[in-house]
Parts: sequence; structure tokens; C-alpha cells
Amino acid sequence: MGVAIRTAGEGDRELVARLLDAAFQDDPVSGWVFPGDEHRRTTHPGLMAAFVDVVLAEGRIDLTEDGTACALWLSVPADAHEADDDGPALLREAVDPDNERVELIGRLTAGIHPAGRAHEYLWMIAVSPERQGEGLGTALITSVLDRCDREGLPAYLEASNTRSRTLYERLGFKLRDRPLDLPDGPQMWPMWREPRG
Repeated sequence: MGVAIRTAGEGDRELVARLLDAAFQDDPVSGWVFPGDEHRRTTHPGLMAAFVDVVLAEGRIDLTEDGTACALWLSVPADAHEADDDGPALLREAVDPDNERVELIGRLTAGIHPAGRAHEYLWMIAVSPERQGEGLGTALITSVLDRCDREGLPAYLEASNTRSRTLYERLGFKLRDRPLDLPDGPQMWPMWREPRG
């Protein structure tokens, strides 16, 4: 398809945070974490910026050259330790102290994250709403999955809606165990992809 992709840096922080905010404002999981529309509009951008900061520090952000799509990746080693127990609480305190769901989503997803095997973790992927359906997300994911296949690495993600789940299935991801049922909320689908050889 010829999508130009580069690695985002600190100078791209605001662009990536805006992309994530725009792409996930209407996502079922974001709607569960921030149930009020106005509260979500004002608070959700801060959560997305916090995610960008984590991945800029610990992982890699792939960005299309035109700035309309991004993917946040973390390389998880086989001997990765449990996630920082304080991380979700610190995130809640920084983003929305009165909203326990900010902390809960972090704890629930950490609790289902696979351990014991090195893998690439697609934390989030976002495409500008006006550019969705053009294959940009597929191009971003495929660029990493091709490397996973060459290096014999699996990949992992949690799908937050049925549309993205369908895309991931097309790319070789399979449901791992069972869906995660958010309390009084939507499902998330933990998905694993073995490398293709």
C-alpha cells in the first residue's frame, strides 16, 4: 500500500495524544471509563497523553508520515515482572482522582496480560476518524508483525470493540482464553498471535 511510517519522538507527543483522543472518544471502553459525554471530552485527552508518555519512555510509537495514524508498542521480555502495582493508582491520581475506573481498567488489563514469553504488545492504535477504513491501521500493525514473523516473536493486544477485533482476527490474532467483562460495562478481547514462519 506504500504507507510511510516513522518512529514518533517527543516532538510528536501532542499530535499522538490528539490522534488517540479523537479515535477513542466514542470507543465502548472509553465510554465506560468516562461515562459522561462532557466529562469524557474534557478528561479523556489527559489519559491519552499519559499513555503516550509511558510509551515514549518505555516503548515505541509508530506514526504515519502524514500524522493521521499511530500505534503504541511495548516490547515485553519473557522475564517481565508484574506491572508496577502503584501504576494504575498513580495514573488515576494524575488524570481523574475521583474516577475509580481509570485505575480499575489498568488493573484488569494487567491481570490478564500473558507472562512467560517475550512478545510485542500493541497497547493502542489510532487512526483519525476521517481516515478510518483506508488500511492505515493494517499498515501500521503489519510492519511490526512482519518483524515478529522474522524474529519468531508472538504479539498481544486487547481489542476494545468488535470492529477492531475483526481487523485483528484478519491479521492472525486469536482470542486468548475468554473475553474480559468490564463491571457493568462492555467486553474487551485479549488476543494473541503466534509468529508465522
